[in-house]
Amino acid sequence: MDFEHFVIALPKAELHLHLEGAVSAHTAIELARKHGLPTRDFEDASKAFHFADLAEFLRAYDVICRSIVDAEDFHRVTYETMARCAASGARYVEFFFSPPPHLDNGVSYATMLDGITAGMRDAERDLHIHSRLVPAINRELGPDIAMKFLDFVLSDRREEVIGIGLDYDEAGHPPGPYAEVYRRAKNAGLHATAHAGENGPSENVGVSLDLLGCERIDHGYHVVDDPALVATCREQGTIFTVCPTTTTHTTTFRDLASPEHAIRRMSAAGLQLVINTDDPALFRTDLAKEYQLASQKLGFTPKQLGEIALNGLRGSWLDEVTKRRWMSEWSSEIDRLVANAAGLPPGMPGMNASGRP
Repeated sequence: MDFEHFVIALPKAELHLHLEGAVSAHTAIELARKHGLPTRDFEDASKAFHFADLAEFLRAYDVICRSIVDAEDFHRVTYETMARCAASGARYVEFFFSPPPHLDNGVSYATMLDGITAGMRDAERDLHIHSRLVPAINRELGPDIAMKFLDFVLSDRREEVIGIGLDYDEAGHPPGPYAEVYRRAKNAGLHATAHAGENGPSENVGVSLDLLGCERIDHGYHVVDDPALVATCREQGTIFTVCPTTTTHTTTFRDLASPEHAIRRMSAAGLQLVINTDDPALFRTDLAKEYQLASQKLGFTPKQLGEIALNGLRGSWLDEVTKRRWMSEWSSEIDRLVANAAGLPPGMPGMNASGRP
């Protein structure tokens, strides 16, 4: 067993994945042409998917959103996303999707859900990968729009919809104003998470936990700027859904090998981390590659990667009966894999199981 086989074989949960950011350039082009949209933004994916910062990335993200129009489109992108997750060894996924840009494009919320949930069910049947859905608030639109967004979510409750998130550009859009939206969502039985501390201050992490009542934090890198907050998160067992490749594009932590990289410091401080892909098509990655990067660049051992894989279950919103059962099953499986991986050199990112690029 080589290192790549080890990371693929690890049973994994992904908790930070954006559906629209997982759409391949090939699929985006086909969908855009299907609906008579210009495709110049996608024709050369090698050039289209380069981002100097988060703002540039979000512009490309919105272009992709406009290509996903009908229920069949939503089914396709969901099924393809789950297939790629399964190929990397993910067995459970809680993924975000972004209703606002689709609503602006005249797509009904029900149409989105019809297509996405059908894709989820078909993937579970065909690929044995379980998933749940987290509609995400665009924080750039303000809390009033967010409350109307929540009206959509609460008026069409599907069993697959398990929580809400808060994303888009954190700079200039702190989480505090969304406290009432989150209070209402949690009172309605939805779980809660938020992007915080990615390109915003550590204060956003604390506010997301204290005022929004978040059960985990997406990204969270700038928590390292506040030692007292780090200690609180460690004591409370806060889960952070980190995304190694993303940090090299959208944060100030561009060098994964640096001792000062936030993910290294978060791990060294004893925080509970889960490795994720975020927007795998846009960043040209997958979950197995992220685990490889965590080993090769961040220095995580097979044992640490096994613990991170279990953190994915700990931080998930699975029901407690299923979570306990899977924790027992996964723990035994991971122990065997880690024992067999002792002494393996880290895998090279971007290589497939045969060792070819």
